[in-house]
Amino acid sequence: MHHPLSSLPARRHAPHPGSAMPAVVAQPIGRAAVRALYDELALYPKPGLVSPVDAGSHHDMDMRTFMRSLFALRSYFRDIAAAGAQGADFATLQALGRIAEQRMLAATGGINTHRGAVFGIGLLAAAAGWHRAHGLPLGGAALAATVVERWGAAIAAAAPPPTAPPASHGEVAAQRYGAGGARAEALRGFPALFEVALPPLREVLARTGCPRRARVQALFALLAALEDTNLLYRGGPAGLAFVQGEARRFLDAGGVLAAGWEVRAVALHRACVARHLSPGGSADVLAAACFVHALGGR
Repeated sequence: MHHPLSSLPARRHAPHPGSAMPAVVAQPIGRAAVRALYDELALYPKPGLVSPVDAGSHHDMDMRTFMRSLFALRSYFRDIAAAGAQGADFATLQALGRIAEQRMLAATGGINTHRGAVFGIGLLAAAAGWHRAHGLPLGGAALAATVVERWGAAIAAAAPPPTAPPASHGEVAAQRYGAGGARAEALRGFPALFEVALPPLREVLARTGCPRRARVQALFALLAALEDTNLLYRGGPAGLAFVQGEARRFLDAGGVLAAGWEVRAVALHRACVARHLSPGGSADVLAAACFVHALGGR
């Protein structure tokens, strides 16, 4: 997916965090980001998406592809958190994002595995770095507000011109169907993350103590509500409506708190595979929810 972290001209040199303090602040944030992406990858059942069980609706990637991508991105989340701790401007974050995308594509043979996370979790990691460096709380709403206040104007200004060719499937869908995509989510303060994904994640975790069930519930909440540009690209409005409707039925039947939930979740996974549908946007938001939850803020 094409994102504004890679839409401006590259600098001659990559930015480097400059002092020991930002590095100390950034290390745990970077680890939490990579762990969150792994937790999303390792989850099953996950309709149409790559997991340890199968490759979902994908023929060009599997779990090993994602693991190579994660390995290539390890330093990125630490570095962007350190840059955020130092008060970096958006151009600096953008340069880091561009280098991370290049490393990701080199590791995966040109396959886009984590471009959405490079953008969304990258911005949240930068905001978390700023908060940690200045003794501010890591609450979700506060992190979102920092992204909008510190970098929102530059994110909006970094939108590609209308004549530019789409750089990703998500951007094709955004142009074709008028969907907002990741940029709009960031500019609005990540409502899908904080209003849709995190509440069921925390509620089910509190009720069951089971991270797996909590993550599945959060994913289905996203599938039911999110205008997922990956689903739009692969299946058009009919494909999006199918997944949203099935996810709502799953939740209305009690979700992961109901008997037989796993059978119903696997059935939707198989239906998505049969239709070649993959909700990659929802997966990105789920990983971001795991990240914010791991930081411990509310």
